[in-house]
Amino acid sequence: MSRDTSIDTDTASGQDDSELGERKMAVRQPGPSLQRFVYWFSIAVALLHLFMNGLGTLLIEAGTWIGATLGLQIAAFDGLGGTLRQLAVPAPLLKNALHFASFGLLATIFYPMLARRRFATSRAGIACDILLGVLGGAAGLFLIVQEMAIYDRGVRLITAEWIAGGILILVALELARRTTGWIVPVLSVLALSYATWLGPEVPGVLKFAGLSAETVLFRTVYGDDGIFGNIAGISSGIVVMFIIFGAFLLKSGAGQAIVDLSRVVAGRLAGGPGLVAVFASALTGTISGSAVANTAQTGTITIPLMQRSGYPSRFAAGVEASASTGGQLMPPIMGAGAFVMANYTQIPYADIIAVAALPALLYFLSVGFYVRIEAKRVGLKPDPNHGLDVREVLIRGAFKLLAPIGVLVALLIEGFTPTYCAGIATVAVVVGSWFTRERMGLRAIGDALAMGVRNVTMIAVLLVSIGIFVNIIPTTGLGNTLSLMIAEWSGGSLLIAFVLLALASLVLGMGLPVTAAYVVLATLSAPALRDLIVYNQILEMIADGTLPEAARISFMLVDPQAMTKLAEPMSMAAAEAFLADAGPQIMQSVREQALSPEALTLALLSGHMIIFWLSQDSNVTPPVCLTAFTAAAIAKTDPMKTGFESWKIAKGLYLVPLLFAYTPFLGGPIEEVLEIFVFATFGLYAVAAAFQGYLEGPLSWPERALLLGAGALLFWPDVWWTHAAGVVLFVMLFAWNWRQSRRVVASSRGT
Repeated sequence: MSRDTSIDTDTASGQDDSELGERKMAVRQPGPSLQRFVYWFSIAVALLHLFMNGLGTLLIEAGTWIGATLGLQIAAFDGLGGTLRQLAVPAPLLKNALHFASFGLLATIFYPMLARRRFATSRAGIACDILLGVLGGAAGLFLIVQEMAIYDRGVRLITAEWIAGGILILVALELARRTTGWIVPVLSVLALSYATWLGPEVPGVLKFAGLSAETVLFRTVYGDDGIFGNIAGISSGIVVMFIIFGAFLLKSGAGQAIVDLSRVVAGRLAGGPGLVAVFASALTGTISGSAVANTAQTGTITIPLMQRSGYPSRFAAGVEASASTGGQLMPPIMGAGAFVMANYTQIPYADIIAVAALPALLYFLSVGFYVRIEAKRVGLKPDPNHGLDVREVLIRGAFKLLAPIGVLVALLIEGFTPTYCAGIATVAVVVGSWFTRERMGLRAIGDALAMGVRNVTMIAVLLVSIGIFVNIIPTTGLGNTLSLMIAEWSGGSLLIAFVLLALASLVLGMGLPVTAAYVVLATLSAPALRDLIVYNQILEMIADGTLPEAARISFMLVDPQAMTKLAEPMSMAAAEAFLADAGPQIMQSVREQALSPEALTLALLSGHMIIFWLSQDSNVTPPVCLTAFTAAAIAKTDPMKTGFESWKIAKGLYLVPLLFAYTPFLGGPIEEVLEIFVFATFGLYAVAAAFQGYLEGPLSWPERALLLGAGALLFWPDVWWTHAAGVVLFVMLFAWNWRQSRRVVASSRGT
């Protein structure tokens, strides 16, 4: 075995389409014998998850109906049938334990304990890794079997359960270390310490009385937020199903179909190859949950296309990195973040992807504006000679991509569960391929199943392991304490809190995949951000004199004249004074009376969506920006300079979330949402032109400053005249610049 195994310390983005590429970790390349085991075991794992997530129920119901129709007696199989029925709809803890056991074993094979080649490729090294995976899975399954016995003993653990719990936690932390580095294990160890012995030692507001080790271990394993809790359930259900769906799409040739469709659509436009990168990355983002993998897939085609058409290499790489980062913002998959968000907010997944579509489109428009401006700057012309048969491309693209995604979206709209929708859409991929030249047979289906499991391995063990940290937050009340601290540090300013979260997400993103960074930040700060959004809404109501009467009554406990004072508009300073005098209980009453349940839900969703968008910035922001580094490797440009280029182009990651914070962009009336979208589109174009120093021609520094001012006016919330002034200013500057550029061209031709 030592002769057929190798070790690769490069990122895995070139191999897979998952978040495996998000961190630069040592990856073992199995040799022929181990690879065969991994291949067939991966297929078995995929089939197990498909069976547990809907396929089993369908098969059992179909078998029962056929048996009843034919009058068959299958009493001899009652025992097996009962087992299959339990496995088809398993208890959540059992399902998640099986999920961890299977993917934990694969993770120990893919990611060696030590990166040193001699140990990682030796028989002893491989055996140690596999033994560790088996021990971790066995410990988890043993604890699930023992659950009722533990309850019968009054939640008291015996020695074997202590040992199994310790092994489970250690293996989970070790797998997190191997796949994502030291941040998750260190945070988890600190959290466990805080809940047991460290909390009583901490002074001030962070002081915690502490819990017994037995209580903490029990809650870590069996709690709703623990190792086998809600987040693990998201991984074992929705995440696995959607990534398998994405693997089937890629195996069917949808990736190439995406690029071909993009070339057909954008080929006739100025700077078309750059727009191809934007379109292709947006479409690939619907099936890929990783910005690095998105870059590796589409960038190998789009970056050379851009270079050959005349774009500077660094700009080409920056466009691909920025556009690929936006792939995780694009419904319906959005990485794993949308699924976690649905669990945290209790908002249906279909509703989340519905409101996420326009913001994602806005982001890709912002990247497209940079592409168009750069094409104008370097004088690129349309190139319709893409060499593709339009009719054939559209037919293949419809069957390979549009039909399966159409089935998925239609089923989601009809109200079916996301896992069921993903399963049916996966079948639609196979059926759709039969209408193309690349039909999917048994071998291709097996390859897609194995690819899907390979792609989800890292995120699966991560989402299980991070439950150790997440469980401590509600157990100790640390989340509420930190929310109060964020509110205090920001001084009640939503903008300052926004900046603090942006910095925190950047720091976390340097060492964590995007999903993990989002989970950590959302657990700690989403409630604070929601409260600040609500606070600002109530503040505006008081200043405008539109606070409902029921809410004004609550303020009479602070000021007997509140009913009279609050009935009329007042200055923002006076409104802030009113709120400053109100205590937490009064504010709670005011929130409930002033805002509808829908508005409070929207504030929660806005807070989570802000964090989700900001968590993407580490992909394109130096000093650690692996998406930009991957694009730089393809373009053969300086990685750090490419990182700064991608950071500039991806400004929508910071500007669009401001709309979530200060406007009803995610849940207002459709006419108001469209109005925000249109004005924000102009604003993003103005900002892009100001940063590039070019519109239809070169811009002077005063013109660039005016364009930034126009962008600020267009983004200013809820004031119609600022939007109108912004549009007028932008149109005037555009017309002036266009006229000046025409004069320059005419002058050059005359000479």
